[in-house]
Amino acid sequence: MNTPFSGKDVPLINWHKAHKQKLTRGERAADKMRNGMGSWTFVFVFLLFMGIWALLNTVGLFAHWDKYPFILLNLFLSMLAGLQGAILLIAAKRQDAISAAMAEHDYQTNVVAKKEVEELMEINERQLKLIQELVVLLKDVK
Repeated sequence: MNTPFSGKDVPLINWHKAHKQKLTRGERAADKMRNGMGSWTFVFVFLLFMGIWALLNTVGLFAHWDKYPFILLNLFLSMLAGLQGAILLIAAKRQDAISAAMAEHDYQTNVVAKKEVEELMEINERQLKLIQELVVLLKDVK
């Protein structure tokens, strides 16, 4: 039986690949920034940068461009925190959209599966009726 919900007419697609192909440039950039800023590499490089900044401005091997209490560094950290907050919000918004799309995909899959199970149950009921009729016929033959 080949119905619209039997799975034979519905092409199988990898939802994640199809979704990634539809991303805009901004969404891809947000994902890359989120993945970069949410990594241990970023944390360690950032700590190293701050340590070097403090060392160079405290020891004074070169010119002191940002003397203690490092006001320029604090300004940069504040700007970074503002950007990271925005990036996190963008990433959360994107994750919500992905979750909603996956939920819709799961729902559609469940609808198709329900139809297929109903079809199989109908076939099973018809087969049971046929078996019962055959049993009755066999009893009549004896």
